[in-house]
Amino acid sequence: MVADTLSSSTSGTTFTGDDDPELIGDALPFALKLYESLIAEMRDNPGLYITTGSGFIMYANVWVQTPADMLPDSEFAKKKHMTARSRRLYIRGRDYVLQGLEVKYPGFRASLDSGDQKKYLGGMKKEDVPFLYWAAAGWIAAYAADPFDIDMGIGVKNATLMIDTALNLEGDYGEGSIHDLLISYYGSLPQAMGGSEEKARYHFERAVEFSRGKKASPYVALASSISIKNQNMKEFTLLLNKALMINVDENPGNRLANIIAQRKARWLLDHRRDKFLLDTPGEKK
Repeated sequence: MVADTLSSSTSGTTFTGDDDPELIGDALPFALKLYESLIAEMRDNPGLYITTGSGFIMYANVWVQTPADMLPDSEFAKKKHMTARSRRLYIRGRDYVLQGLEVKYPGFRASLDSGDQKKYLGGMKKEDVPFLYWAAAGWIAAYAADPFDIDMGIGVKNATLMIDTALNLEGDYGEGSIHDLLISYYGSLPQAMGGSEEKARYHFERAVEFSRGKKASPYVALASSISIKNQNMKEFTLLLNKALMINVDENPGNRLANIIAQRKARWLLDHRRDKFLLDTPGEKK
């Protein structure tokens, strides 16, 4: 009963609807260890695996990797340590989510290595979309934290297959969360590795459409990938200001994510001179 309660959607909004990132950041480590303790006693509850895995991935992104990215170059050693830690947490979270899929579809994890994963992915349902999304998100984030890990890079093909499956099953999942993820995915990769500005912008449009313009993250994702890559400070500034204009109380279930995305938008704007080699013509200095 406890496991079912903790893995319910109501339990999730207790965190995602909060307006105090520091409170949630302090509470999550205890909650995650509690979830792990429950998993040790109950290994056949898929909902508990997705709750635990997604929690680790969120914690790694918001409270470990993002603060690391904001550290100055003078704190290189600390940044390196925190980035490596975020990678380990991403992998832990991904593995919990994959184990949840293994409980539902015995043999799935082995299929990821054997190349037989399409047989399982083809039989998945809409209810599996959160598992596919979070497993892919953790996998992609872990690779981004260390793009020189060749084995991880090869394995990312599994993440792309899972995210494509999720997209086909429920394109509007999480008010466009899949598209949100793909903005950064296609926007950050080099073209030789599958990166595509056209695809990143397409997924940006879909993310804004499905969220009805009430999520800040699509604007931050496009600005921090494509706008910087193109050295387009004007677009960068416009997108981040749009993110800051969003009323975080209009979408209570996404309040925490919007507050966090807006904090990142403010930081990026404050440090935009570090991201661009030259000013955009007409840009005020």
